[in-house]
Amino acid sequence: MAEKKSKLVEIKTKPTTESVEDFINAITDEQKRKDSFLLLDMMKKASGEEPLLWSNSIIGFGIKRYKSPTTGREVDWLRIGFSPRKANLSLYISVGIHEHADALAKLGKHKTGVGCLYINKLEDVDQTILKGIIEASLAK
Repeated sequence: MAEKKSKLVEIKTKPTTESVEDFINAITDEQKRKDSFLLLDMMKKASGEEPLLWSNSIIGFGIKRYKSPTTGREVDWLRIGFSPRKANLSLYISVGIHEHADALAKLGKHKTGVGCLYINKLEDVDQTILKGIIEASLAK
C-alpha cells in the first residue's frame, strides 16, 4: 500500500507570546486559579519545557508534529497542556488517553475524551497518579 503524502495543516489554535502567569492570575475562580498554578508547576517539571499560551486559552508545553495515518495530514500541537475551562480543567495529555486505562482507574473523579482528561478540581484526584500519567505521556 502506498504511503499517504504528507501535508502540514495550519490550525487556528497556535502558540502566542501572551503571559501564561497573567492568564492564570486573571482566572476569577480561586480554586481553579490555584489548581492551574499547581498543574503549571507539575507539567513544567515533567516536561522540562517553558509554558506557552495557545490561542489565549490553552497552556501548552513543547510542540510535536502529529501525522494522521489515514489522511497523511500533519499538524503541530502541544506535547502536553491544560486549559482552565469554566466547567473543568481540561488536560491535553495524549492522543490515546485510553492507553492510560490502569492509571485512570485509580485516578479518582474524572472524565475522558479522545485525548483529554477532564477534572473538576485537583483535590478530586490522586496527584501522584496524575503525575505518572503526565510523565508516561511525555515518554511516548
